[in-house]
Amino acid sequence: MKKIIGLHVALISVLLSQSAAADTATLNGANTAWMLTASALVLFMTLPGLSLFYAGLVRVKNVLSVLMQCFAIAALASLLWVIIGYSLAFGPGNGYIGDFSKVFLASVTKEDLWGDIPEILFAMYQMTFAVITPALIVGAFAERMKFSSMMVFSALWLLLCYVPICHWVWSSSGWLYQMGLLDFAGGTVVHITAGVGALVAALVIGKRNGFPSVAMPPHNMTMVVTGAGVLWVGWFGFNAGSALGANGNAAMAMIVTHLSAASGSLAWMAVEWMKFRKPSVLGIVTGMVAGLGTITPASGFVGPGGAIVIGLAAGIICFFMTQLVKRVWKIDDSLDVFPVHGIGGILGTFMAGIFASTQLGAFSGLGFAEGIETIGQQVQVQLIGIAATLAFTVAVTYILLKLTSLLTGGLRVTKDEESVGLDISLHEEDGYKL
Repeated sequence: MKKIIGLHVALISVLLSQSAAADTATLNGANTAWMLTASALVLFMTLPGLSLFYAGLVRVKNVLSVLMQCFAIAALASLLWVIIGYSLAFGPGNGYIGDFSKVFLASVTKEDLWGDIPEILFAMYQMTFAVITPALIVGAFAERMKFSSMMVFSALWLLLCYVPICHWVWSSSGWLYQMGLLDFAGGTVVHITAGVGALVAALVIGKRNGFPSVAMPPHNMTMVVTGAGVLWVGWFGFNAGSALGANGNAAMAMIVTHLSAASGSLAWMAVEWMKFRKPSVLGIVTGMVAGLGTITPASGFVGPGGAIVIGLAAGIICFFMTQLVKRVWKIDDSLDVFPVHGIGGILGTFMAGIFASTQLGAFSGLGFAEGIETIGQQVQVQLIGIAATLAFTVAVTYILLKLTSLLTGGLRVTKDEESVGLDISLHEEDGYKL
């Protein structure tokens, strides 16, 4: 009897020690190294990727203004994220917003872990997402918004629009997270918010002088293609980095990201070729961005087959949406932020609910969220997430634009300043000295 009791005590001791070891997370060097790299890659997407992409698309008299806006947003968003944004996004809080426990990252030490990577590194990684999202909106009001208004609006929008939705979707206490929304790397948090915010901004600020009767072609396509190439490479940090580790999930996210970009670029090129009899460089790189934006929410949940389908759908649907927005609705979303990122984010978030199914053979990914068993149930959750993000972004963006206008004495530069160009009128500098 004593022997049996002794065996039971020994077994319990082993189980308790195993449980304690499981509860005590340890730093994983490989995962930490990958996340350091991924953080640099996502920042690389904004500086210089998005900056060059947007700067090449505007007219020569506004090239510096776009570079300046992206650079200033990167600095501003970084500080706001550390001061209060990270705490409100990932602090415990409730289902709708975090708390103030991580303000200034004061309570986050270098020993604290998020999973098996340093929490301070997780905060840095998420900071790069907070940098690029408001920077994407710059494309909607390029060539006509006052720099002061842009700074005030970007700061308010980051804290009052991006941060709450980030908490909803990616914080374990967020209501959409609890519901089971699949958004691996930012279909709702980044692309729908930026795309819909851009559409609202374009409508509130109004058209550029001369739009749509005056031709406003990109001034430097070489710069555009360079920026697009940087975005393609940097996007691996965006999507594969969202696995938060150097593992099979990251590898799958990387290959599906690449495949969707390739499919999107060729699909856009093919449709444009058939419609206009010429394949354009602008078309193929825009299709690539559409493919990247659309796969983003699904990148951790689908396989290669699903990624190709998603990329093809992105290239075709986003192409026709650009035609609809510019040619039919006559909305001056200057650099097509809504039809590429907004529609791409909506499409990708919806399709994540379909192609995450393990029942689709070659398209199978990681399966549905916990507690969800059918495609119909998962798609319903995806649609709720899309609708909530859309409604909140429209309302908050509109209110913040009106508030910014009151605070800064108007959103737009004067007609004369717009005619001269923002480089000279706002910054007293030229982009080129030729």
